[in-house]
Amino acid sequence: METALTHEEIEQSAVAGRVKWFDPVKGFGFVISDDGGPDILLHANVLRNFGQSSVADGAVIEITVQRTDRGVQATQVLKVEPPDTPDSAPLADFEQIDPAVMAQAVLQPARVKWFDKAKGFGFANVFGKPEDVFIHIEVLRRSGLADLQPGEALAIRVVEGKRGHMAMEVTAWESALSR
Repeated sequence: METALTHEEIEQSAVAGRVKWFDPVKGFGFVISDDGGPDILLHANVLRNFGQSSVADGAVIEITVQRTDRGVQATQVLKVEPPDTPDSAPLADFEQIDPAVMAQAVLQPARVKWFDKAKGFGFANVFGKPEDVFIHIEVLRRSGLADLQPGEALAIRVVEGKRGHMAMEVTAWESALSR
């Protein structure tokens, strides 16, 4: 049985805002538009199409939205930026690393080995390299992510730190391709 869509249901528009909250276990979250209005539903599938399985609360986000009879929903993620961290101190793990070394770290393709949000860390492997790369949850948050799934493709900047190879930045592989 086909139903005709109204003009409001078909029309999409771009919206800038912030992630109110996102729960990868529930498979959805909400965005608050910078222009006000009702909360915007962000479904996990829309986020996955952007190449991420999670997004940090407070992250700046640009999306296209569509009005439906059930409210406003995101249909596409255009951009995600990490939440503002006002003058936050550098992580202790990176304090002894030369800033020039950190600036020279390049994005490398990697895959999540495992990540435990409750423990606050996990590991990934850079393609073609046998060693594990430590990923701290605070690095994840500062990169605009909230969680990682085993097997998820990433792009990471790796430095040699107190714990061995450590990620200093994490991004979805698909978004790294456009940089």
